[in-house]
Amino acid sequence: MKAAFGVAGVLVLSGCASFNVDTAQLSTQEIRTTLQQDKATLQRDVEPLTGPLTLDGAVARAIKYNADRRSRAMEEAVALGTFEAGKFDMLPKLIAAAGYRDRSNDLITRSVDFVTGKPSLANPYISSSREATTSEIGISWSLLDFGQSYYAARQNADRVMIAGERRRKALHNLILDVRTAYWRVVAAQKLMPLLRTTIADSEQALKDARKAEDDRIRSPLEPLRYQRQLLENLRLLETIEQELSTARVELATLTALPLASDFTVVEPASEVNTVWLEQPLDKMEETVLLRNPDLREGIYNARIAQQETRRALLKLFPGLSFNYGAKHSTDDFLINQSWNEVGAQLSFNLLGLLAAPVQMRLADAGVALADQRRMAMQMAVLTQLHIARLQYANTARQYERSDAIAQVDGRIAQHVANQADAQKQSALDRISQQSTSVLSQLRRYQALSNAQAAASRLQATLGMEPSVDASSSMPLAALTEVVATSLQSWNQGRLPTLEGTH
Repeated sequence: MKAAFGVAGVLVLSGCASFNVDTAQLSTQEIRTTLQQDKATLQRDVEPLTGPLTLDGAVARAIKYNADRRSRAMEEAVALGTFEAGKFDMLPKLIAAAGYRDRSNDLITRSVDFVTGKPSLANPYISSSREATTSEIGISWSLLDFGQSYYAARQNADRVMIAGERRRKALHNLILDVRTAYWRVVAAQKLMPLLRTTIADSEQALKDARKAEDDRIRSPLEPLRYQRQLLENLRLLETIEQELSTARVELATLTALPLASDFTVVEPASEVNTVWLEQPLDKMEETVLLRNPDLREGIYNARIAQQETRRALLKLFPGLSFNYGAKHSTDDFLINQSWNEVGAQLSFNLLGLLAAPVQMRLADAGVALADQRRMAMQMAVLTQLHIARLQYANTARQYERSDAIAQVDGRIAQHVANQADAQKQSALDRISQQSTSVLSQLRRYQALSNAQAAASRLQATLGMEPSVDASSSMPLAALTEVVATSLQSWNQGRLPTLEGTH
């Protein structure tokens, strides 16, 4: 045993002397391997798209496969794990210990006479072996630690609920992003063929105008004005094309589809439902106060601050601890080498009384701050509701106007095209009107997308998300049905039942 400890000591000392830590950059292979593993993890168990993508299917795929959505679910799982682990802190501590000691010489002691103070006539004596091993197993429990752990567990329980509210908020934002991107893809799918045809016609007309200028068939000013108008139309059309070209990539990212995939979408019914504008405002305010995730998070934070006040109050009480243990020692000089030991200890930090008023004031200030934030959040949520409702009404009216303008511009473009075929209108008039029609169609889809986004914001403010608690294990088809039912319920304009809201 002595030799083993000696060798271990030499190895430790030599290792500490020679051990050196250098900075090391990531190699290209390490980066490539990590990225490949991350990509494989993100694409694992993702069902491929076998047909056109519907709005319900896009929302369901985003809920099930979106990376940000998964991270929010993991945050909730971590909070739940912290809560479960924290409950063990309230249990007594079961302690097991073992030790070994060795002296180079004997432990020899002398004694003096209590009355005279002179050395005792007895010879010095040995009271302990040179080497011995000790072992102990016992239980220790502190009342103060139990109280601290109890309130910490209650705080962790509220943090689990906060993580759930943040997951709900992330779900609302995800549905908002998917609906907005989906309608942009619908617009791109509908307008891109006409847009590219119009750009090609404009390019050809621009070549003809430049050729006419070079041939000097007409006055130089007329072809230049003609080219100027064509170039202006081309700039407008290319701006529209650039705006629509990114929509498919954004939707693919949200729904975990390959970024380069060429999928098609199904255009839903484009009517904007204004039935929510008929709901009583007081009922909507009651719903938002009971279901909004931001406000509920503020209430949980206030409860956490209150628990912190109780934890601070516990520090003013004395600490009472109990312990019981079974011990054993191989010391040959001990008559009883095994024994049981029980004890209790009462301790109190007298200097802690000086800091107690400051800690209490700090805890009370934390509670007051949490209450003030909750009240401010309540006003902010009510303001958000009124703004979301107004935005929903405004975007609905804007869509009606944009739809009417698009229909009129479409009919004008058709008449101008017919007259151009009969050589009653110039090619520039046909191209200009066709460009105007494309722009009107784009504005119509933009207004429709804004109306859908405003509906999602109002839905998020009211806290009316799909009930998809088991989304990770739910099959995609079943999840799509749940989303479809939720969106249909929203279109019907029914407020949720507030009894038993949690």
